[in-house]
Amino acid sequence: MKKNSDAARFSSPLWRDRALASSAFSEMQKLCAAAVSKAGGEIAFMEVCGTHTMAIAASGMRRLFPKGLRMLSGPGCPVCVTSQGDIDRVLALARVPGVIIATFGDMMKVKGSKGLDLNSMRERGADVRVVYSPLDAVALAQANTGREVVFIGVGFETTAPVIAGSVIRAKKAGVRNFSSTSFFKLVPPALEVLLSDPGNKISGFMLPGHVSAIIGLGPYRFAAEKYRVPCVVTGFEPLDILAGINMLLKQVVSGRPAVEDEYFRAVPSGGNPAALKLIKEVFTVSDASWRAIGVLKGSGLAFSKAYAAFDAVKRFNIPYSDAPEPAGCLCGKILMGKSLPPECRLFGKACTPSSAVGPCMVSSEGACAAWFKYGG
Repeated sequence: MKKNSDAARFSSPLWRDRALASSAFSEMQKLCAAAVSKAGGEIAFMEVCGTHTMAIAASGMRRLFPKGLRMLSGPGCPVCVTSQGDIDRVLALARVPGVIIATFGDMMKVKGSKGLDLNSMRERGADVRVVYSPLDAVALAQANTGREVVFIGVGFETTAPVIAGSVIRAKKAGVRNFSSTSFFKLVPPALEVLLSDPGNKISGFMLPGHVSAIIGLGPYRFAAEKYRVPCVVTGFEPLDILAGINMLLKQVVSGRPAVEDEYFRAVPSGGNPAALKLIKEVFTVSDASWRAIGVLKGSGLAFSKAYAAFDAVKRFNIPYSDAPEPAGCLCGKILMGKSLPPECRLFGKACTPSSAVGPCMVSSEGACAAWFKYGG
């Protein structure tokens, strides 16, 4: 009977080892019961990265979590955390005559405060092109020397070194008609804001593997040392996620919070020195505006003086203006771990992937997109 039950549970091809998955879930049930008893109530872990959110949804594991364990989505979707004001700046750049906008595809349907997005801007005559790498945008500038090419740079510590390398190459090659936005966010400062908010009851963090591959483990230690919150850097396969959750539960039970590395096969404790060097050369730490969270000091990256000429918003004098969130949209609260997608009255009705209201439904890493596609 148990064998058939396990086959049904782990029927998805994403589960590469059903026996190991079954064993991990059995361990999770025991650990969760002990953790709930130790904590005196529900355990709420936050998966910071949108890729974790999508993997949890696609594998169906959310339905299998034991009673007392709740997984929250966090501010780890790069498109989702880009503020409404910065989206408006992207659209303003697309309106500049003669400018070619180069962007990753997940930015195409993110709406600004007036209800427009890059898709609708292209329909109105703007030259917007989807590229697969910032280097494609540099090549586009080299092929169109009479026009300005602006790459829409958004993301976290993962994306920043790739764009930094492209900017360095453009500078060395003398490509003067290429620039980029720098709407980058740093993950650790956002986690500290979440932990310092008394309204958030986060029992532990499942830390993002991609970001951690760049920055290593050190920048997260404040969470365990200052706030006494367990942390585990976790990979993206379902078995990785199960292992990461069990490691978090063990920390709760032991009462000894730490920063552990489940994804050691890809994440060295010291991060990626070469990538960090690129970031340090091209960018400087700055304040940044996060959707729903607001302006956080030292949570973003701006172009350094040596590369200021590549700052698109300065080159075209595009000021920042605060803009309201879409009416009725709970994307901001979802990013803060204070709401789940089905709790939004727009979810699945006025807001669907084909007609998204908020970025959490637009992005392939968005929590709303994951819940809509795979269910809760």
